[in-house]
Amino acid sequence: MPRTTLLAALAAGALCFAALPAGAALYKWVDANGRVVYSDQPPPANANVKTETLHAPPPPSNPNAAKELAQKQMELGKRQTERNEAAAKVDKDRTAKGKRSEECTQANASLQQLSWGQIVIYRANEKGEQVPMDEAARAKEKARIEAWMKENC
Repeated sequence: MPRTTLLAALAAGALCFAALPAGAALYKWVDANGRVVYSDQPPPANANVKTETLHAPPPPSNPNAAKELAQKQMELGKRQTERNEAAAKVDKDRTAKGKRSEECTQANASLQQLSWGQIVIYRANEKGEQVPMDEAARAKEKARIEAWMKENC
C-alpha cells in the first residue's frame, strides 16, 4: 500500500473516531408517574413506554469552554464599565472646563469695569444698603480678582 493511501486511510479513520461522540443519542420518554425523562440511556426494557430518540448537540471539544466564556464575558463587562467611567470623567471635565471659562470671562469683565474710573460701582454694605466704591475698595477688589484669575484662568 503506498504511503499516501495509508495516510489517507488513517485520516479517514481519525475523522470517524472523532465523529462518534456526535452520534450519541438522547432519549425522551414518560415514566409511570407521568414525568418526562431525558437520558443518554434508553428506558429500561421492562418499562412499556413510547421512546423518542433525540439528536443531541455534540459535547464541547474544550471542557473548560464554559469557564473561558464566563471569564471573557466578565472581562468584557469590566472593559465596558471602564469605558463608561472614562466617558463620564471626560464629560465632567468638559463641563468643569466650560464653567471655568465662563467664570474667567465674567472676572475679566469685572476687571474692566473696575478699571473705568468714571463709572460709579455700587456694592451692598452689611445693612444691605448700596454704597459707591471708593478708589481703595476698587483697588482691593481688582487685586482680589487678578489673584483669582492668575490661579484659575
